[in-house]
Amino acid sequence: MPERKFRIVHYLNQFFGGIGGEDKAGALPFLKDGPIGPGNFLQKALENSTEIAATVICGDNYFAENQEKACKELLHLVEQLKPDGFIAGPAFNAGRYGLACGKICEEVSKQLKIPVISGMYPENPGAEMYKKSVYIVKARKNVAGMQEAAAAMAKLTLKLLNGEELQSPEIEGYIPREIRKNYFAEKTGAQRAVDMLLKKIGGQSFQTEFKMPVFDKVQPLPPIEDLSKIKIALVTSGGIVPKGNPDHIESSSASKFGKYGLDGEKVTAHGGYDPTYANENPNRVLPIDVMRELEKEGIIKLHDFYYATVGNGTSVANAKKFGQAIAKELANNGVQAVLITSN
Repeated sequence: MPERKFRIVHYLNQFFGGIGGEDKAGALPFLKDGPIGPGNFLQKALENSTEIAATVICGDNYFAENQEKACKELLHLVEQLKPDGFIAGPAFNAGRYGLACGKICEEVSKQLKIPVISGMYPENPGAEMYKKSVYIVKARKNVAGMQEAAAAMAKLTLKLLNGEELQSPEIEGYIPREIRKNYFAEKTGAQRAVDMLLKKIGGQSFQTEFKMPVFDKVQPLPPIEDLSKIKIALVTSGGIVPKGNPDHIESSSASKFGKYGLDGEKVTAHGGYDPTYANENPNRVLPIDVMRELEKEGIIKLHDFYYATVGNGTSVANAKKFGQAIAKELANNGVQAVLITSN
């Protein structure tokens, strides 16, 4: 009797699922037989003992805006296939896609008790949120790294399916999960620390056991002595936009920002907090009313436009890109100071 193959279900968004781009981002979850798109790279990297039996596809916007419902619908599709494992992505540096991959992997792991794998660029917000509950293979920023990501994801999947013990993240290629495990070391911590110090002094390579985070350091400018002599602009990551959200800024993992006039009805597009009070009075997030009062009193001069995006789940790379573009435009318009608000 031939040996039974492991069955895998693969999750993709609308783009990688081949049904369209942003115009199909609202697509509801559905199922297709066999591998599709990136799944073909995965299938090639998997051994003959493993097959991608089906692919589930869901639009990024639909998942982000209906997370609980989308998870239930996807779980229903996956559960009926009785898979041995589940793979999502790779999502590279796509924020909405990464968050969806991480969330559905976490839910499949909890509900179906099967191995789950995803792949993302380390700065993807999905990696930051789900690395403790999901094995996430390191991927490049974009699809240029598709083949290597697929190979790494397939390799890790096979190990988990076969019940093999995984080695360190550096060896296996997944993002460190920040989960501590007790073990018996040959040397004490003091001895290991001295060994590393001697290697460092001697210019030899060594691997620290606890990597410290690296934070950007921004040198603050001198305080403004007379606010009345400069122009101030408002910038917000709280998602305050004109009614109707004309630029379609995403409620999570924003891929864009908008420039808007100060007048007109405003609402919030932010999906990370209860919008009730912000929609009732947007000045609670973006204080246009107070700034105009200060301008009437001659204390400040207010720029005619404000800039807005959504900080919820937005990648560091996108946030930096938005900041650089906004700063350049403000400087070109004679703005010398910015009041930045969040939610």
